Amino acid sequence: MDRDLLRQSLNCHGSSLLSLLRNEQQDNPHFRSLLGSASEPARGPPPAAGRKEKRVDNIEIQKFISKKADLLFALSWKSDAPATSEVNEDNEDHYAVMPPLEQFMEIPSMDRRELFFRDIERGDIVIGRISSIREFGFFMVLICLGSGIMRDISHLEITALCPLRDVPSHSNHGDPLSYYQTGDIIRAGIKDIDRYHEKLAVSLYSSALPPHLSGIKLGVITSEELPLYYRRSVELNSNSLESYENIMQSSLGFVNPGVVEFLLEKLGIDESNPPSLMRGLQSKNFSEDDYASALRKKQSASWALKCVKIGVDYFKVGRHVDAMNEYNKALEIDKQNVEALVARGALYATKGSLNKAIEDFELALENCPTHRNARKYLCQTLVERGGQLEEEEKFLNAESYYKKALALDETFKDAEDALQKLHKYMQVILYFLLET
Repeated sequence: MDRDLLRQSLNCHGSSLLSLLRNEQQDNPHFRSLLGSASEPARGPPPAAGRKEKRVDNIEIQKFISKKADLLFALSWKSDAPATSEVNEDNEDHYAVMPPLEQFMEIPSMDRRELFFRDIERGDIVIGRISSIREFGFFMVLICLGSGIMRDISHLEITALCPLRDVPSHSNHGDPLSYYQTGDIIRAGIKDIDRYHEKLAVSLYSSALPPHLSGIKLGVITSEELPLYYRRSVELNSNSLESYENIMQSSLGFVNPGVVEFLLEKLGIDESNPPSLMRGLQSKNFSEDDYASALRKKQSASWALKCVKIGVDYFKVGRHVDAMNEYNKALEIDKQNVEALVARGALYATKGSLNKAIEDFELALENCPTHRNARKYLCQTLVERGGQLEEEEKFLNAESYYKKALALDETFKDAEDALQKLHKYMQVILYFLLET
């Protein structure tokens, strides 16, 4: 079960989704351990007025999430490739980076603190300002998170201690704390958590971070290195009348054509073989004919046949141009469609384009070696083309066409008669040449 994704969803939809999940997933042991007892009263912000009023038009989405939660939050969505790090991709061009949702809601500070200490984990990155420096380390007041769930914590006065042993030395001698000043912005990793007493200890060593965040620089940072979501949060505080929708739609990343692919990669979802949310499609024992590519091929073949039938009707009444257009349309839909190739080849033969007809018949026979009309028409057209070559006195070429027809159908009498007649004629010519 993907706990982080579930918490993000609950953070977005609030207590109404929590209640629905408890009803729909009460028999699921994974959700019982995550959501707690169904009898426990759901916590959540009271409805607010004005711009921060909670929208209720997404109830159908919440119902969908609650019914499909065991599939949506299952780790089977994850690909083998690691998800993209959330820290270094802080680029507004990729997707809409928003301020924390609670900034648009009336959530009491006590609830915010409780949520923070519930969700914070060892290895998470926090950012704060140094408030005091002592001989045993320094204290910092947290202003935002640098990884994990993005929360609005700048006004909660949450303090963390960075002990002296977790402060790297920046010179070969002297006190490591002498490098730091009150007011410095510090990026650090969570090392210890006392949730009951709401106390945090942080470290400036990268060893405090999980492997996928180990490349992140810890220590003093500039205001330009603050996370983009926090900078958006500061902008929102200066313009409190701005709505969530307006901020999102004004973001360059919101209209990025590749935003879906980017977010799939960010979440580590395998785009090439995603799991289905339809329970009837959870089985892995499907035949090849049940997959999209095979079904699409059948669908294309069906559409192509409709065009072929229309083309044949045109051909019967002498509308050859319209017939050719329908055959070509059929082959645009399904370039390997045998019936379209045979029908177009027959039309080419009727119009005297024997070489094009032969190409279509040969391709049709290659795709379907048992197609009787393709073989029959190809043999007939080869003999007819051989006759043309005889008239052009290209006897060897004509002979090869007759032999090719007999190779396809050794009982084809027209090819056999034509070949015998050609051989007799060639013998007569050879006799006269020898006599002269």
